[in-house]
Amino acid sequence: MGLQVGEPGAEAGRVLVALDPSEAALEAARAAGAQALLTHHPLIFRPLKSLVPHDETGRILFRAVREGIAVLCAHTNLDRAVGGLNDWLAQRLGLEQAAPLLAGDADLLKLVVFVPSGYEESVAGAMFKAGAGKIGRYDCCAFRTPGTGSFRPGPGTDPFIGRQGEFEKVREVRLETVVPRELVGKVVERMLKAHPYEEVAHDLIPLANRRPQVGLGRIGRLPEALPLGRFTEQVKQALDTPAVRLVGESAALVRKVALCGGSGASLLAEAARQGADVLVTGDVKYHEAKNAQSQGIALIDAGHFPTERIMVRELAATLRTEAGARGINMEFIEMAGEEDPFKVV
Repeated sequence: MGLQVGEPGAEAGRVLVALDPSEAALEAARAAGAQALLTHHPLIFRPLKSLVPHDETGRILFRAVREGIAVLCAHTNLDRAVGGLNDWLAQRLGLEQAAPLLAGDADLLKLVVFVPSGYEESVAGAMFKAGAGKIGRYDCCAFRTPGTGSFRPGPGTDPFIGRQGEFEKVREVRLETVVPRELVGKVVERMLKAHPYEEVAHDLIPLANRRPQVGLGRIGRLPEALPLGRFTEQVKQALDTPAVRLVGESAALVRKVALCGGSGASLLAEAARQGADVLVTGDVKYHEAKNAQSQGIALIDAGHFPTERIMVRELAATLRTEAGARGINMEFIEMAGEEDPFKVV
């Protein structure tokens, strides 16, 4: 969801990472001297009909604005991302060859731009830096085709090549690459800045290609088959939670595991279709548990909070690494003391 409260152009040198945008998290950000609070759960989830400081959302919004603390959210994008929440959860549970349980939609576009010969590498480099050209584990992917471009500059133009009113033919390169839909604006902006032409001919073509490395949930295999009861104990230990809810026979062997942090019971049918022995998630309802029984797939409800709180440490570490690699001087602090609202009694 990105920036929810704050000035987009404001500077931030210190960021507090938390699971929830609570009053305690905002106070921790203030105490730490942070200019931004980055959470997984959004502060504004549904459109607001009013904004008053008489409920928690209103109090946090008013205080954030008064104290100049931006509030940002990485929600569904973090759930779906490569190296995001569900990949971290899969690593915690010891899964091998983990892949998205529900692959990403067809949200890729092909960007085609025509560049004068000799400038194609600088333009391509600008697009790659903005996030274009990634296919699976490969980056800087593009195709170049030489050809001839033609144009006639009109009145008031300042052509890079040619003169006003004169027909011109130029050796050009058709440069094409793939762009995730969410990065199109950024990539096109960088492309236009790097391109020498005054008016840039380019096409954006929707693709039906899926992004198999991006999507909800994960499914993978354990190094060796385990009884469901023993695997359940491993889940409790890995997520540092005192109790989970279990649907299934403790003696049944588990090898193929599906998972989804937070509320992922909606993925039950897909997990069963792909042959998972168990789905690990949170917020499972009674009828979803009965449905799992009828489909012959086990369920481990480890809770919403335990399956998502791992994002605080992992996201902060990822951002530190990225900031260091890009030469950005920013500090990322981890929120301490967040607790599950549910208690086991």
